[in-house]
Amino acid sequence: MRRLASLTLKQLRALEAVERTGSISRAAEELGLTAPAVHSQLKALEHTFGCAMLSRDGAGPFIVTAEGAVLLHAYERADAGFRIALRRIDALQKGLAGTVVLGVVSTGKYFAPGIVARLRKSCPEIEILLQIGNRDSIIGALQDGALDLAIMGRPPRVPALEAISLGDHPHVLIAPPDHPLAAKRDITPDEVLNEIILMREQGSGTRILATRFLDRIGEGKPYERSEMGTNETIKQAVIAGLGIALISYHTVVEELRSGRLVTLDLPGLPIMRHWFLLHPADAPLSGAARTVWEFIAAERDSFLPRWPAGHVD
Repeated sequence: MRRLASLTLKQLRALEAVERTGSISRAAEELGLTAPAVHSQLKALEHTFGCAMLSRDGAGPFIVTAEGAVLLHAYERADAGFRIALRRIDALQKGLAGTVVLGVVSTGKYFAPGIVARLRKSCPEIEILLQIGNRDSIIGALQDGALDLAIMGRPPRVPALEAISLGDHPHVLIAPPDHPLAAKRDITPDEVLNEIILMREQGSGTRILATRFLDRIGEGKPYERSEMGTNETIKQAVIAGLGIALISYHTVVEELRSGRLVTLDLPGLPIMRHWFLLHPADAPLSGAARTVWEFIAAERDSFLPRWPAGHVD
């Protein structure tokens, strides 16, 4: 604890600047200090921890020691936390002006930029920081308080959230247009399970949905699967004929329109889920976040690609 009491942000900034520039003089210029002042900050830091934080080979650049690297990593994490805190304070002070961090699951990245564009036109003084990740990463960010709002599928039970439905979220089984099952009607579960199924990574909501659906129709029958980390990779793999995939309709709209992919006619499809807008229930929204919440809630499904008329489960 004595070490923490002696530690200052000026010392950490000096260490970061020297490590990044490789030079005390360049770091001093960047920080608006004199070289002796920066040297003094580094000496105080090394005295606090009782070890060298930087090393230098002759006239070469300064590099961090192992201990210095550990301290810099902690500083970067703390600095990120301070930046989030400053953004939140700024939003609270300015009311409708400020910064809102909007988390969106990766399946929603196909329409999320459109939401941000509309928000910028309607609320030019609000900065929207868009954070994309799979379901697990977005839930983790909500639990850590790193997000103001989020758009995702089925809300998790933890943390406690306030949520509203934005619209339908269809999931379809896709294949290349020349696939043997492409023109067939009333495809059987066995015919699907005999194919290689392309899956998203662990932590993906699409993977959870696909696994549950295939386990249900196949009554637990095993099937061959191949894991891929993004919707884009899965789409290209299906187009190339490497397998079939259960995927969000909203990720393949353009490929279906252009004929590069087709949907398979399997009973029970499309699986119709919903998109939700949510925020942590125990974290009051800032003025800026409340404005964004109300804007998206009013727009509802106007930014979502429409499931074609006549295509019903």
